[in-house]
Amino acid sequence: MDVVVIGAGQAGLSAAYHLSRSGLAPDRDYVVLDHAPRPGGAWQFRWPSLTYGKVHGMHALPGMELTGADPARPSAQVVGDYFAAYEERFGFRVHRPVEVRAVREGTEGRLLVETSEGAYAARALINATGTWDRPFLPHYPGQETFRGKQLHTAGYRGPADFAGRRVVVVGGGASGTQHLMEIADVAAATFWVTRREPVFREGPFGEEQGRAAVALVDDRVRQGLPPASVVSVTGLPLTDAVREARARGTLDRLPMFDRITPDGVAWDDGRTVAADTIVWATGFRAAVDHLAPLRLREPGGGIRVEDTRAVRDQRVHLVGYGPSASTVGANRAGRTAVRSVTRLLARTPAPV
Repeated sequence: MDVVVIGAGQAGLSAAYHLSRSGLAPDRDYVVLDHAPRPGGAWQFRWPSLTYGKVHGMHALPGMELTGADPARPSAQVVGDYFAAYEERFGFRVHRPVEVRAVREGTEGRLLVETSEGAYAARALINATGTWDRPFLPHYPGQETFRGKQLHTAGYRGPADFAGRRVVVVGGGASGTQHLMEIADVAAATFWVTRREPVFREGPFGEEQGRAAVALVDDRVRQGLPPASVVSVTGLPLTDAVREARARGTLDRLPMFDRITPDGVAWDDGRTVAADTIVWATGFRAAVDHLAPLRLREPGGGIRVEDTRAVRDQRVHLVGYGPSASTVGANRAGRTAVRSVTRLLARTPAPV
């Protein structure tokens, strides 16, 4: 293959679209591999109570708008159906489910992509694996002694599981607030714990503010540091639902606890909270372990990327990584990566 695309979420499908537009044909010149069982990227794993109307922005894929979506329908179904229709319309023939085990140096200047359906020798690689497969679960003293239930956002299925419980939600991002607002209606009590004081964003979030937020994340990636999420620098949108939750006290925040006890959490100043469930809405990390044989990581722990290209290997492009982790950013990154890849292919003719 000329190009292997790993991942068929927003970024991967955007890359496939632009590869086809550049004249490359699926399964002849490029292949799209996806580990998920069906179309939808990470959206297919979202909890059922996250309806499409609650989603904080969903940018359409290039070349095909998402129209007529029912806001009361689960976002996993809406986006899954949209991605499936998109793949069919443009004939991408995504290979799934396929696990990519490792990417290493091959022969004749190619990359060897080792997968559960065999190996591919590629002249270029577009990595669009996102973050859903790597939930981040921090460790706190006493965590193993907790007698209740602990789960991460990745395992959250909706508020019904928390009826009558005392729940601690950890995390100051969009997922944490969404979990809280749902759980509070059925739980005996909820407590919101974050490392930093949450920042709520008033007013519209326009193009200028978006560029400034993405630039902050992009700067970290260019330095070879692990990327922060775009949401971490934009703040939380102050919607009507959030205002109501704040007025009810649901979003009254506690500072991060110092340890976990068998029956809850505790602070060094003597405060304690009794709880039988801890929800870790603590985000995700980039799923790039399969790239380890290429030694792309910098001393700071991240992969240094410039305009989607890995600085340590110009054949490797990362889309949906760092500054392109939003839906609109993923679209742009797919286009940018393909422009660079087509230039690379033109400069280095395929060996006969």
